[in-house]
Amino acid sequence: MFAVEELANKKGVLPDRYIRSLINCGHIFSANPIESDQVQPASLDLRLGPIAHRVRASFLADPNGTIMERISTYGMHEINLAQGAVLEKGCVYVVPLQESLNLPAEIAALANAKSSTGRLDLLTRLITDHCTEFDRIKGGYSGPLYAEVCPKSFSVLVQEGISLNQIRFNLGKTQLSQSDFQFLQSHNNYNSATTDFNKGLLFSVDLELEREIVGYRAKAHTGIVDLRKTNYHDHKQFWDPVYAENSELILDPSSFYILTSREEVVIPPGFAAEMEPYLPMVGEFRVHYAGFFDPGFGHGGSHGKGSRGVLEVRCHEVPFLLVHGQNVGRLMFEKMLEPPQTPYGLKSHSNYQGQKLKLSKHFKT
Repeated sequence: MFAVEELANKKGVLPDRYIRSLINCGHIFSANPIESDQVQPASLDLRLGPIAHRVRASFLADPNGTIMERISTYGMHEINLAQGAVLEKGCVYVVPLQESLNLPAEIAALANAKSSTGRLDLLTRLITDHCTEFDRIKGGYSGPLYAEVCPKSFSVLVQEGISLNQIRFNLGKTQLSQSDFQFLQSHNNYNSATTDFNKGLLFSVDLELEREIVGYRAKAHTGIVDLRKTNYHDHKQFWDPVYAENSELILDPSSFYILTSREEVVIPPGFAAEMEPYLPMVGEFRVHYAGFFDPGFGHGGSHGKGSRGVLEVRCHEVPFLLVHGQNVGRLMFEKMLEPPQTPYGLKSHSNYQGQKLKLSKHFKT
């Protein structure tokens, strides 16, 4: 059995072997068996169920109500995902997920879109019964899980069983120590010796390469992206290359961009990280949909320096000028309860280890 008492005085993000224990003890359960490859180094991939509900608007549940009660009021029609179906650009859908929770009171959870989901500008957020926030689950929650899905740039073809988001489990709140700061500092080679990792690690945008592609901008009118197929679509049909002029780029508020960080990030196996999607003090734009960085990301990368953080950028309200080296986001670190048995990069399908500028796995390399 999974006994939280055995973890007395321990705090941190639960690694893969504890996630398996939560599954084996019924704290995470599903009518369909949970597959072994759903368990990631510090998270669990969540699978779409067989039905999507087209709804009039995004919503949270009433604190005393359920998601299905909201759907009964604001739902428009149902879509069968068993054989695959298209979710149209600009529409909002709510999909009951295959997994449900019955968490111990001491364990809370946080969800985020998967990397490939964010790189498609596919807004995906977790909602639960009685919830007052997106992607946040309080300790002791017992009930179903739902994904709110809104394709922003491309219509997508999805099918029951596909994973668009993932969930991370936490035991207590982690406060990093000064020795943790120094350890992370030494691995990431940041210049500031006074970086406070409890306030996050600032990172900047790379726009240095003149006459070379610094990013991609989603085309306004495209075909459908089939999420069942990897290394399949021709990126030229969906993306325009972006070039910097004088190491500068003006963001169009109607467009979605894939850019990259100037820094090469290393997440040692004893830590996990999350990229904050907004940093209002540096500009009115979103830099990330898929915020989780797994333990092992960039650690021992193919070129020995870590992996770039890919930025999923959508500007708000007015055009905005980005310049090379400008701070655009913040990476928040947490300690793992213990290092995972299989850090990121050791599995054959770690798609973004050692990455620089890279589109989602659905496009031909």
